[in-house]
Amino acid sequence: MTALALYWLFLRVVLLSFSGFATVPLLRESLVLDHGILTDTQLNDAIAISQSSPGPLGLYVVVAGHFVAGLPGALAGVMALATPAVLAIPISRLLLRGNAGTLQGACSGIVIASCGLMAVTGIRLAPQAAVTPWHAVLIIVGAVLLALTKIKPVWIIAAAAVLGLVLR
Repeated sequence: MTALALYWLFLRVVLLSFSGFATVPLLRESLVLDHGILTDTQLNDAIAISQSSPGPLGLYVVVAGHFVAGLPGALAGVMALATPAVLAIPISRLLLRGNAGTLQGACSGIVIASCGLMAVTGIRLAPQAAVTPWHAVLIIVGAVLLALTKIKPVWIIAAAAVLGLVLR
């Protein structure tokens, strides 16, 4: 897959996303299932690398692009992430002309659908991430801590990394 084709794929996926991980199901379908140029393990690695790095939630698109096509693929990911931000102001001015209520309802529906897609994809990717029952427990405890406490995600990720090495 060429860098230009990756850019168009990433751009389409990023434009359909309202949160960083809403793109995971679409990317998995295209790069892993349809084209077979990325594995579930590589997709998990891209997500893990991006989450341990500062920056936007969707940064894993850049890492996945690098796994697929090297530096040109990573640049395609960066450009795809940047394009909506550059176009956000003119697009929002066009969309919000008298349609704010309708637009808010549509956005709410898209966010709900994205959450469902992310849950299904997370369940499908879990066997690659949870290689032992202890790793599965670590994933569940981390998710519960993120959802129910005010502990900063960086500390949960750091603790999970250390425990993951110990449990290896």
